This record gives sequence, structure tokens and C-alpha cells, in this order.
Amino acid sequence: AATGDDVTAEGLADSERHLAEADTARTAAIAARRGAELAAEALRDLSQRVDEAAAEVEGVADRASAVTRLADTVAGRAPNTLKMDLETFVLAAELEEIVAAANVRLSEMSSGRYTLHHSDARAARGRASGLGIEVLDAHTGRLRSPQSLSGGETFLASLALALGLGEVVTSRAGGIRLDTLFVDEGFGSLDPETLELAMRTLDELRAGGRTVGVISHVEAMKEQLPAQLIVEATPQGPSIIRQDVSAGVRRV
Repeated sequence: AATGDDVTAEGLADSERHLAEADTARTAAIAARRGAELAAEALRDLSQRVDEAAAEVEGVADRASAVTRLADTVAGRAPNTLKMDLETFVLAAELEEIVAAANVRLSEMSSGRYTLHHSDARAARGRASGLGIEVLDAHTGRLRSPQSLSGGETFLASLALALGLGEVVTSRAGGIRLDTLFVDEGFGSLDPETLELAMRTLDELRAGGRTVGVISHVEAMKEQLPAQLIVEATPQGPSIIRQDVSAGVRRV
């Protein structure tokens, strides 16, 4: 039978074992707590960095969105409702000046009936807009399409625009004059009255010191041109250019 001393020794051994286990558990708990504290600190730091990165990304996204919107607008894409790119926008501003200069001539040539108006109205079927021209008819008080003009009226409007372009280019070039103007074709579509008006306009330019050349097959014009270069085909193949009978012939 176990004595009292044996029971006491056994109890002490159990207590020591439990104490060692408790101490091991305590040490493990302290280490786990420290690990948890370090992990929590690392998570807080990581969370702060994530928040900072998210805010930075949001700022970059806002700037990227603004740049993308600007790029799309400049390129004529949405939200640019007129589908007018930057180049067209600049040309439209120039066209307004050309139209204003052209109207000085066109009003005179059409006896005050027609004036041109620049239009930046949105074109149909998704086409680019910004370079449209409409014609105001003083007889009706309404704007009309240039396509509705007759051949002679179209020629006068085109001539006025060409002269207006010359005026704007001159102003852009620091006052350098465009002293030579060539007008090619279109005279065959003019009735005698309109042809006379066109020739009178060109004569006024010539009288103002400019050299005006016209390229045409209209016989009526030859009687009004003070100097001519005539191109004639030959049976041999090469064409010849002659100024007049006394000027001789030069092969080209």
C-alpha cells in the first residue's frame, strides 16, 4: 500500500508537470499574442498603404478621364456632338474670315441678292461638320444650299470664295500681296450676262494691279482678253503654244 510520502511525491510530480505545461502554454500564448500584434500592425500599415494607393489611383483615373475626354473632343469623338476635330475647328475659323471677305465680292456680283454664311451645324449621317456653307437669298429671305444655285451662280460664288481666300492669305502673310490669280474652267456654264459680270470683276482685279489668267474654251471670252496664250494640238503629236501670230510658235 502507498504511504503518505509516496502520495505526496506523486502529487508534487503531477503539479510540476502541470506547471511546466502551463508555463509552456503561457510562453506560446505570449508568442502568439506578440505575433498577432505584429500581424495587426502589419495589416494596419498595409491597409493605410492600400488606402493611399487607392486615392492615388483615383486621382490618376480622374486625370486620365479628363485627358481622354479632351483627346476624344479634339479628335471629333463623343462627347463632341458636332464631330468636329481640332483641325476642322481651326479651318472653320479661317473659313468664317474667307466667307466674310468673299461676301464683299459676291454681293456686288449678284447685285446684293446672295451672301454666304458659314455653318457649323451637325452634318447628317454622322459625318464631320464645321465646314458647311449656306447661301442667303435676299429675294426669299431664306438660307439655301449651294447645290441649289444655277451653274452661273455657283461660278460667281466660287470666284468670290477664291478672291476671299486670296484676301485672307494676304492678311496672314504679313501684307504680302498675291498678285497673280488663275481661274480654271467654269466659264462655259455661264450665260452671256453672267459671263460679262465675271469678266468685269476680273478686269477690276487686273486694273488694281493684279495679273489675272483664265483657262477657258469659250469663244466669247477670247474677244475680251487683251493677251492670250493659245494651246494647239498638231497632227505630229506635240502641242504648240503661241501668244499671237507675231509672237511665233514654241514647241512643248
